[in-house]
Amino acid sequence: MNATHKSRHAALLKATGFEDSPALTVQSTDGEIPHGRELSFAWLTGTVMTGLTSVLLMGAALYVSFQGQDTFSTAYEALQLAPSERDSITPTDLSAKSARVRPVAATRSDLEVIEASIRETVDGRDIIRNQPFVRIRATLATAATALSADVPSYDPVAILEATQPLEADTGAVEINTDVYGAEVEGEVAVRLAAMPMTFVPPRAITDRTAAEFVRAVVGSNFVDDASPALAYANLSASVRDLGTSSDPTMLGGVAENVTLVPKSALVSEGGLGRTERFLTIREQGPLSDTLSKNGFTPTQIAMVQNTLQNLVPASGMPAGIRLRILYGPLTRESKSLVPYRMSIYRPDGGKDGVNPHIATVALTDTGQYVVGLEPDFVEFPEEDAEEINVANLPSVYRSLWETGRKHDLDDATIARIIGMFAYDVDMTKKIGAGDGIEILESAPDAEGRTELLYVGLTLGSTTRQLYRFKTDDGVVDFYDPSGETGKRFLTRRPLEGGGTLRSRFGYRIHPIFKTRKLHTGVDLAARSGTPIYAAGDGVIEYAKWQSGYGNKVEIKHVNGYETAYGHMSRFADGMKPGVKVRQGQVVGYVGSTGNSTGPHLHFEILINGNLVDPLSVKLPRENTLPGQYEPEFQQTIAQINDLMARDPAPVTVAAAN
Repeated sequence: MNATHKSRHAALLKATGFEDSPALTVQSTDGEIPHGRELSFAWLTGTVMTGLTSVLLMGAALYVSFQGQDTFSTAYEALQLAPSERDSITPTDLSAKSARVRPVAATRSDLEVIEASIRETVDGRDIIRNQPFVRIRATLATAATALSADVPSYDPVAILEATQPLEADTGAVEINTDVYGAEVEGEVAVRLAAMPMTFVPPRAITDRTAAEFVRAVVGSNFVDDASPALAYANLSASVRDLGTSSDPTMLGGVAENVTLVPKSALVSEGGLGRTERFLTIREQGPLSDTLSKNGFTPTQIAMVQNTLQNLVPASGMPAGIRLRILYGPLTRESKSLVPYRMSIYRPDGGKDGVNPHIATVALTDTGQYVVGLEPDFVEFPEEDAEEINVANLPSVYRSLWETGRKHDLDDATIARIIGMFAYDVDMTKKIGAGDGIEILESAPDAEGRTELLYVGLTLGSTTRQLYRFKTDDGVVDFYDPSGETGKRFLTRRPLEGGGTLRSRFGYRIHPIFKTRKLHTGVDLAARSGTPIYAAGDGVIEYAKWQSGYGNKVEIKHVNGYETAYGHMSRFADGMKPGVKVRQGQVVGYVGSTGNSTGPHLHFEILINGNLVDPLSVKLPRENTLPGQYEPEFQQTIAQINDLMARDPAPVTVAAAN
């Protein structure tokens, strides 16, 4: 049986191609193709190297052809010049990347002139005359374009310089906001007369009038003798959506400044994503003006105008024309978006069977704008709107620059606005869709100078307002409604550029000792050698090595406040105990001394010896308006609020499309 089994096994092996042959030999002639059982190491090595070289050469050729881009399109893909039936979607159909619907938020971008009757004294006479003001109401830019590509880096010292109070002798424009009343024609002299002691002015509003007003406003929801109800901000979603609620007992309303971005909004991986903007040209003017305010560079504007020279009238784009602009990054590392495609539509929306599409230009792989076919049809929103891509949302700092330049604010004014809020707002955080800004300026004088009068910044659900006011000593500054300046006497991120937040205040697992310990400050990462500033005026208490902190500086400020700066590479010249320092003065340089895993500033704030979170602790204001100015300041607030609420003049200065 054993012999039979072996014989059958051998037969099966032979049937499958097995051959009982001698072992492999390496005696093949060098460089020749091996035969039979011969093996040539030289031939095998040459074959493998030839394959590897071919792969590398082909990869290099492809990379050079596409100029290092990680995404690319042919003329057909970018412009849809020859669509095929297999193309179920266009290359710019953003829904192809996700089943989610990208949120779209309404945008506002109005630059208007308003007029008011101003009373002023000229040569001893009170004169009433009409004075124009410029008002801006806009949502903050949700995408950074070439418009703000060259803005200066965020620098706390530069912000300090930009927010210094204006002295009377600095050439500031004299502005009068003493609003008198209804508008007048020309100038009217005011003559004052004594009021009779027996005159009693009638009551403007009676109790009955007030009650009728409430009934008229609330309507059927007003119930006499009803028990008062408490209102809560944390009601259920069905109750919060008052504008769409079908419950007749609920008050109706319109939610303003509400973002449509979902909590779990999709973030594009690996950099910026695409976004699309829909806008309407408000008044006739050159197409170049609109393009420059929407992120086209001068070179790109010239190319677009050359491409559309036979399609756009020489007199400019008429009012009502609608634009649809698609933006995206050039490369994965891009920090700004460029216009991929722009389509122009008639204002009638295609009524009476007329196609509303006029022309489309698109960016090719070579950086040229050429005429393309009409993109997929979409319903134009009634108001200007912009698709929200969470990956594209810029920082507050970048967005303020983008928005300011879009509305033709000069750089000095933009820098001042940023400085006015930089002590309350983290300028390195991303904005939210729907965040907005309101600005009131004086109309340009004969030399083109304007003066900032009011700024209101809305971030999320919080609105911060600052009003211009001049005290008797001729100093002009900006104060919130409670009479405090926007400046804090301590800065929260006292190093050049603000640093990158790496670790917050609170308990954490220590990165070196791997134990749970209280992190007594915040870690702000920056390059070695980055200047570190004094967070406020004070006196140096400590300036030497301290275990764990490395090179450390401690500064004592007024009212029980202290700050500490650790891990410095070195101290600034002259830093020793007893030396007085000013806010913004360099006290040292970023390093990684002591217990540190990399170059950063460890920054601490102590109040009466107790450690607090530097990023969230409420800090006292640097300056408060003296009580003697309270009545006059409140009058200024009322007058500026009145100007912000007025209807614009019949002819607008511009519309920042």
